Amino acid sequence: MVSGMSVSGHIQVLPDHVINKIAAGEVVDRPASVVKELVENALDAGASALDVAVVSGGRKLISIADNGRGMGRDDALLAIERHATSKIREVDDIEDIRTMGFRGEALAAIASVSRFTLVTRLHDEVSGTEISMSGGRINDVRDIGCPAGTSVAVRNLFFNIPARRKFMRSEQTETAYIRQIFLTYAFARPDVSLRLAVDDREMYSLPGDMTLKERLRCMFDTALIDALKPITYESGPIKISGFAADPRVHRNDRTAQYFFINQRPASAPLLGYALNEAYENVLPARRCPVVFVFIDIEPSLVDVNVHPAKREVRFRQPTLVRDACITAIRSALGTKARPREASPVIQEQIRQMNMRGMPFVTPIPVADVPARPFDYPSLPMDVSAPAADPAGRSAGETTFESPWGRCRVLGRLGGLYIVIEVDDGMILMDPQAAHERVLYERMLRATEERNTAGQGLLSPETVELPPKEAVCVRKNLEVLREMGFGISEFGGDAFMLEALPSGVRNVSSSQILLDVALGMEQIGTHAAKGKWTRELVAQAACRAAVNQQDALSMAEIDRLIADLAACEMPYTCPHGRPTVIFTSLQELARKFGRA
Repeated sequence: MVSGMSVSGHIQVLPDHVINKIAAGEVVDRPASVVKELVENALDAGASALDVAVVSGGRKLISIADNGRGMGRDDALLAIERHATSKIREVDDIEDIRTMGFRGEALAAIASVSRFTLVTRLHDEVSGTEISMSGGRINDVRDIGCPAGTSVAVRNLFFNIPARRKFMRSEQTETAYIRQIFLTYAFARPDVSLRLAVDDREMYSLPGDMTLKERLRCMFDTALIDALKPITYESGPIKISGFAADPRVHRNDRTAQYFFINQRPASAPLLGYALNEAYENVLPARRCPVVFVFIDIEPSLVDVNVHPAKREVRFRQPTLVRDACITAIRSALGTKARPREASPVIQEQIRQMNMRGMPFVTPIPVADVPARPFDYPSLPMDVSAPAADPAGRSAGETTFESPWGRCRVLGRLGGLYIVIEVDDGMILMDPQAAHERVLYERMLRATEERNTAGQGLLSPETVELPPKEAVCVRKNLEVLREMGFGISEFGGDAFMLEALPSGVRNVSSSQILLDVALGMEQIGTHAAKGKWTRELVAQAACRAAVNQQDALSMAEIDRLIADLAACEMPYTCPHGRPTVIFTSLQELARKFGRA
């Protein structure tokens, strides 16, 4: 018997104001959470315009006014009760949620930890209702003249919970969180007019009836907007739209990754896996892409009731959603665009070289002997050798067309980078990175047409895996053999390894098998197989590419530019290093004071 169970009177029902404060701990953890819940309520009420105002990072005041349906007096009084909602009626309704909110906890939770005022009026009524509360207790209810719709003012948040108030961050930090929430819903609903004022200063004023691209253009600079590729994909019950930035633009964190499920800002672990898979071999290590992904799916196929703050969802067909996201984003990234602008670091290097009197561009030497063929590894495809240089041709003498416009090779910078003139600026190309990308895509196409070969180990190795990963490996032995693993069961959670995929060197056999098993568990068998294959091909392409010391002939450079332009993703090498960077004539004019 558990100690104390024989004594009566130890268990009692908590009073409502305590229950509301407990709920507030889940729903309202900072001022931004209040903004989130109130904005969702306004959107669910059919508002086409929202006005958000905060003072002192939301500590002193959070005010949100909308022009939605509004409420009568009885509904307004019910709305502040816990678990009172207009959005569900029966338990089965939870399986078909089509609104932002549905639990009916937000207003009661917010009112329990603040000085709270609700003003609301139906459109066909002449007067509205005002409800004033403090710490969850009603102070006053009265008729009032007010605009149609609803406005909520939350003052002195957590005034009655000092411990929670103490853990709030600085005003600047809390304002930053509020701004992020505001932007998230601005992206989710570009059809709605939104305004944000901070400390009586207008920060955003966004008109409604906008497309997503127009809304994004209000928020971001031209470089990001130009890098966005439209996502359009539909498969069965899933429709995916939005934008994905090509690898010219990336971040050091995930704050610029937005997912919306049925217009609800939310995410799920599998979406992160899908994003990593879609951008594999095109981004530098530890860099994060920029995406705005909208997933429309039948509400019965997604569970939105798995997180207290509704930040995460669970899909009933996760593999289908994950694969659809990977395909949709990869298809979007296949669209070519102009190279990226030169980074400030590169521009500073050029400036320093000019200040030291170093030549900006040096002519590319043309060998006295016939041009060396631009060697590609032996592949099962038709790769013809380039033509030799025309007699005496040197840099800058000819132009040719490419997807970037007319290209004219000017020379070599620093003995490595190729300088190319285009119609509206110049491109700096790293020939080694460019060659790696060309080889990677050609080798990958060839590899995908046949199974990856394995290389035998000098002596078989026994590998024991954790139980969960062992189950995954046991289910996928045939797939692993197709990938080049010579593997068989050895009893229990142990396996015998006799061969590894060709190209694997200086890596622990047990670690390789564990990594592949984890990949299969997280992103699926098919995706993990493809990821492993692409990594092997990337390593092979990097080993086979030209060295930076190699002196390329003009014919070889011309061919490399044309081959790179024909790639699906011409802007990075297989491991995310840039192949080309672009400096516009406009940027040069600005640097020289001509703009």
